[in-house]
Amino acid sequence: MVAETKLYDTLGVSPDATPAQLKKAYRKMALKYHPDKNHEPGAAEKFKDITSAYQVLSDDRKREIYDQVGEEGLKGNGGMGDMGGMDGSDIFSQFFGFGGGRQSQGPKKGKDIRHTVSCTLEQLYKGRTAKLALNKTVICKACNGKGGKNVKKCATCNGTGMKFVTRQMGPMIQRFQTTCDVCHGEGDIMNEKDRCGKCHGKKVIEERKILEVHINPGMKAGEKIVFHGESDQYPDTIAGDVIIVVDEKPDKTFTRKGDDLYYEAKIDLLTALAGGQIGFKHLNGDFLKLELVPGEVIAPESVRVLEGKGMPIEKMGDYGNLFVKFTVKFPPNHFASEQQLKNLEKILPARPKLQIPKGAEVDDSCQLVDYDPVKHSGRKSRAGNGYYEEDDEAGGQPNVQCSQQ
Repeated sequence: MVAETKLYDTLGVSPDATPAQLKKAYRKMALKYHPDKNHEPGAAEKFKDITSAYQVLSDDRKREIYDQVGEEGLKGNGGMGDMGGMDGSDIFSQFFGFGGGRQSQGPKKGKDIRHTVSCTLEQLYKGRTAKLALNKTVICKACNGKGGKNVKKCATCNGTGMKFVTRQMGPMIQRFQTTCDVCHGEGDIMNEKDRCGKCHGKKVIEERKILEVHINPGMKAGEKIVFHGESDQYPDTIAGDVIIVVDEKPDKTFTRKGDDLYYEAKIDLLTALAGGQIGFKHLNGDFLKLELVPGEVIAPESVRVLEGKGMPIEKMGDYGNLFVKFTVKFPPNHFASEQQLKNLEKILPARPKLQIPKGAEVDDSCQLVDYDPVKHSGRKSRAGNGYYEEDDEAGGQPNVQCSQQ
């Protein structure tokens, strides 16, 4: 027993009508009262009521709410007057292909398949071709995706493979969806002897296909290569795409930023001050030899640029730049004798003279020591011969202990 029957009465069906019966009733009533065909007074309003009723009763969740509590329960639940982005003409056009609304969109598109192809930076510089073995379903050519001979659409589920079952539990009517017991969820009915010998009535078969993935020189991580229509095939469905996503592996020598490359060159102090030669292997296989001009001092963390030695710029025939960042390695402590240091003073620019503010009290007892991460990390206070960490929580008072009751 349902709470009210107004919507069922609008379509002229009983409360236990099947989805197929609802659909048939809507088709009949919509054709009769569509404003483009019926110009009688009240026809447009009647058509709107018919469409609203079908919109609710064709939705399992909304129909269940309506059966239990009536139209009142649909308020705020996308019920009466809420077409979920459709108007009456949209629903009408899905059935008949006309009526002023959006036309039927045809077969739905299947799911896309995504794969990742990992490439080294050198492969992205030079380009590469990778082969991808793809296992997918394709339409059976032996039966053209019909599953066999003398195939008939299941009348019980109207080819959907699912049916609705209505049960009365006390004063309530319960409706739920289940697999059609006539066609066993296949949507079609055929004799066992008429089933296709290749796909056994499944309409599709498994197939292994090799796709050649061309990685163009200069491609970046995250770029996509799309093989349109190469995803799984199913009857009455447009095959999705196979999407290949490029991934870049970290490189030990270079770092990439867009079309540019970055290289860290480690040089000694003598080379930084007096010039010399450095070199390294490029991604293109060449060994790059660089001359550091004597007299042009290379400061630590300074950067020089090799123009046109970066990554290929895809589809432009040009190249980015190669940035060389210098790290200067200083000699160890006490590397030179006292006399050698005096000779060094003669060569290098004079030290700047220390300027002490007039009247300042000078503390010359300070002494720099080597940094010890264990000894010098955190806030520590000396207590006897050891150390202890101070409690520095917010709101607390330093060096104050709370007595316990």
